[in-house]
Amino acid sequence: MKIDVHVDTKGLACPMPLVKGKKALDKMLPGQIMELVSTDKGALNDFKAWVKQSKNEWISHQESNGVHTFLIRKG
Repeated sequence: MKIDVHVDTKGLACPMPLVKGKKALDKMLPGQIMELVSTDKGALNDFKAWVKQSKNEWISHQESNGVHTFLIRKG
């Protein structure tokens, strides 16, 4: 899978991972994929809720050693 935009928000607390992710997606073309990494414990719930309310598509989430990696396709 081709990642079009990578956003590193490690070390940032809520709501900054979501804010930075939304800003990146706003600049992307429909169909492009954003990979966002975060160490914020609340990021999983924040992104799930936000993607449900948006036109974007949740592709995946992985967590390893406290680092969350999200893949989201711009809708």
